[in-house]
Amino acid sequence: MIRNKKIAVVVPAYNEEHLIAETLLGIPKFVDRIIVVNDASQDSTAKIINKLKKKNKRIIHIEHKKNKGLGASLSDGYLKSMELRYNITAVMAGDNQMDPNDLKNVVMPIVEGEVDYVKGNRLFANDVAKVMPRYRLVGNAIATFLTKFATGYWGVLDPQCGYTAISRRALERINIKTLKKGYGYNADILTRLNIFNFRIADAEVKPVYGREKSGIKFFRYVVDVCWFLLKLFIKRLWQKYVVRDFHPLVFFYLMSFTNLILVALPLLIRFFYMYIKYGLAPQTTLIILTFSATIGFFSFFFATWMDMESNKSLMLKSSDKI
Repeated sequence: MIRNKKIAVVVPAYNEEHLIAETLLGIPKFVDRIIVVNDASQDSTAKIINKLKKKNKRIIHIEHKKNKGLGASLSDGYLKSMELRYNITAVMAGDNQMDPNDLKNVVMPIVEGEVDYVKGNRLFANDVAKVMPRYRLVGNAIATFLTKFATGYWGVLDPQCGYTAISRRALERINIKTLKKGYGYNADILTRLNIFNFRIADAEVKPVYGREKSGIKFFRYVVDVCWFLLKLFIKRLWQKYVVRDFHPLVFFYLMSFTNLILVALPLLIRFFYMYIKYGLAPQTTLIILTFSATIGFFSFFFATWMDMESNKSLMLKSSDKI
């Protein structure tokens, strides 16, 4: 425990026979329960977990008969932690990619009652550019930008970092049973938290790379995550600003979409078609196109600004800390 808060750590694992033991043995002593979710590993991961379980009474082994995906593994781990009524549930990957020395930094903002969710931020580290592969840095920057729109947490950085902690209060509110099964669960959780106005924080964690093996297929991952983030964005606007509490920014986003996608884009296609095929530059088309695009861009900027202002208090900054 820390200050009478019972802490559990969920460890999702899939084919991690080389690193799972090191991961579990490195988890700090203040953790009360280690919930390992073995997602139908095909190697010796299950045997290693069971062997360690006999020596370490903190370990609970949940074993999937079929591979369900990372999000499903986390969901099952969270549900077990809720069943056992732990105050805080953290997540540490089974590939030892998360430094156990950082765990206290991750859980303390929740222990102190400042926030209900904390996520690791590897970008705070001074040597991140040297440690993190360049393609991941670029992908992280793009994912961060898109995740801000989708989740409403405009101050969030490194949203792909899976080193997190969440309060039981938040878990009970966001219906973790329907969490996205595969990758993209990070943004899914953040979106659910934002809809209910939960406060979150970033915590500096060490970037660790080298021995882990990523199961992500890059291009498919990018397409799937971008589409998923768009759906999360629409879901958040509807649930937060229409169903739960109306906000006029919805009209500005709708106006932006209408003018840019339904009006300006077809006119742009028509303009270039006429120019290429007939050598004509239709002035009326160009005027309406310019007018619609201008309204669309300004509407988008106004909506984004209002969204940022509405959610500004939900992200804990260093200067806000108790």
